Amino acid sequence: MEEIQPLCNLKVGQSARVKRLISTGSMRRRLQDIGLIEGTHVECLQKSPAGDPVAFLIRGAVIALRSEDSRNVIITTM
Repeated sequence: MEEIQPLCNLKVGQSARVKRLISTGSMRRRLQDIGLIEGTHVECLQKSPAGDPVAFLIRGAVIALRSEDSRNVIITTM
């Protein structure tokens, strides 16, 4: 069953696909520039000791995102 949730809820080792972005303006553009567009495969690699930021594997690159930014990326888990 497919589960829809924000990217910030993804646990280390889990993978998902981007469903949509709910951010606007320049932050939306930055998220798109790093490859977070509909259908992109994302994997949670590591969380910092404090829990923020989190490292994700996005299109072959490791990208660290703050939870306030990853909260605006809606994903579907498999």
